[in-house]
Amino acid sequence: MERGRFRWTVGFPWTWEGAITKGLRTNEQIRISPVRLIDENDDQVGIVETAEAIRKAREIGMDLVEVAPNDRPPVCRIMDYGKWKYRQNKKEQKAKHRHHAQQLKEVRLRPKTDVHDRDYKIKHARSFLEAGDRVQFTMLFRGREMAHQDLGLQRMREIAAGLVDVAKVEIMPRMAGRRMTMTVMPLKKGGVKPGELLPASGGAGPDADQATVSAAPGSPPPMVQPGAPPAPATG
Repeated sequence: MERGRFRWTVGFPWTWEGAITKGLRTNEQIRISPVRLIDENDDQVGIVETAEAIRKAREIGMDLVEVAPNDRPPVCRIMDYGKWKYRQNKKEQKAKHRHHAQQLKEVRLRPKTDVHDRDYKIKHARSFLEAGDRVQFTMLFRGREMAHQDLGLQRMREIAAGLVDVAKVEIMPRMAGRRMTMTVMPLKKGGVKPGELLPASGGAGPDADQATVSAAPGSPPPMVQPGAPPAPATG
């Protein structure tokens, strides 16, 4: 709605065209007198002394806020300044959340990490995923643990199953030296279909009961989940 050279918006919070939104002077901080006063109903009262405007605001439990300090006389409005700042902060937080830059978070564990610690790490991973970030699980093998890579693969599959409601596997478990890594990404609306804990690439899919691990040069050959049929011979 247009009134003279100023602009009002319907509803709360009220905005003033050209007014700054941070560092507004209120009540006794307003040094200039008189001021052009707008009341709590967005109606123009006219030009009044600053002390009188403050008195009017306090009579109804509100504040006098200088919304257009560069005008002469400056424009002030009677409003609930604390409530206005609260709503502005909430709007800024929502805007920040919508513009969240996706990051890759890392969660480290060992093949023999106990159930309690693993659940604690999965809880952290879940919070990262719910914030819109991708998560890389890194499992470090030491000494004789290299002979039990199948155990590491099983742990990775258990982690993927535990996060199926918020994530899907982006990069399947794979070995690189003494590290096994798996990357999961936040789930889009609609969820994941049954059997899609791991992507189709690499031999895993809705009808497959095995998951291969890509081996780095010099590392043991690719593993097959226990219980899966042997791969057919080639050549």
